[in-house]
Amino acid sequence: MFGSPVSPTLAPVYTRTMSNGDLFPEIAPFETGHLPLSDGHVMYWEQVGNPRGVPVLFLHGGPGAGAGPVHRRFFDPAFWRLIVFDQRGSGRSKPLAGIEGNTTPHLVADIELLRRHLRVPKFLLFGGSWGSTLALAFAQAHPDRVIGCVLRGIFLGRPAELDWFLHGIATVFPEAHAAFAGHLPESERGELLANYLRRLTDPNPAVHMPAARAWSLYEGSCSTLMPNPDSAVSYAHDRGALALARLEAHYFAHGLFLGEDGLLGGMDRIAHIPAAIIQGRYDMICPPCSAFDLAAAWPAARLTMIPDAGHSALEPGTRRALVAAVEWFRTNRPGQV
Repeated sequence: MFGSPVSPTLAPVYTRTMSNGDLFPEIAPFETGHLPLSDGHVMYWEQVGNPRGVPVLFLHGGPGAGAGPVHRRFFDPAFWRLIVFDQRGSGRSKPLAGIEGNTTPHLVADIELLRRHLRVPKFLLFGGSWGSTLALAFAQAHPDRVIGCVLRGIFLGRPAELDWFLHGIATVFPEAHAAFAGHLPESERGELLANYLRRLTDPNPAVHMPAARAWSLYEGSCSTLMPNPDSAVSYAHDRGALALARLEAHYFAHGLFLGEDGLLGGMDRIAHIPAAIIQGRYDMICPPCSAFDLAAAWPAARLTMIPDAGHSALEPGTRRALVAAVEWFRTNRPGQV
């Protein structure tokens, strides 16, 4: 699940030192492209950093949030060959907010297509929230293509996790949930997901855009440990809000298109793959119990709880831990890094 929609604006070229002691400076891609997919979708992709470096694949949240310039800054561009792409219906991929032919198996196949297109033997997977879900799904489908995983804000797509997002958050953020539910007429609030999905897929912008803003603002309001109005409002920008809300509702309504056994049922396929799991202790979007359950099922994983963080990857403790985890893979070089 989840992640703030981001602007596709390109950043300036890298200049060699860390900034703020945690993220690397802004950098532009050295290559960009568009890759035709099935069902009329076209993927935007970019490569950043060292063309001869060790490949790492960034998987954005949502589904529907898209990737942006800040996501490049978790990786030392002198070492890593960073591959970033916008998933079907997201960001700079087309069509925006398209849900036809948009399922988890489609996204897994898209990653494999991109890997072959860029001639990458295997890569480190880096994903947060829904990005962690997709990383696990890909790794379980293609374990021989994965060096390791750096995962944040774990979302396993279980029914209890969906119920928490739709209803349980009200125990901590009652005012945000009241505004979310209050977008619907009182007679429809007993079926939040179905009635939001109906509005979000309505072709009339006068119907789908207000619903998209309400959904996205709800998520943004609950994503940081301390209130951050600017961050919350950024979720509700029209283009990003529509993709985020429509795709999340579409995926939620179909159980994330995961198999009957879910992701934990396939952990035997990747038990040997090293992983770093970074989790905000007060993550209200993806509660820490999922990270704990994943670590318990993954012998080669190590779990780090960030004591003063919520869901956002950009909270200070979380971003430092993510950079440190990536650097651990660089230094220790498991899986032929």
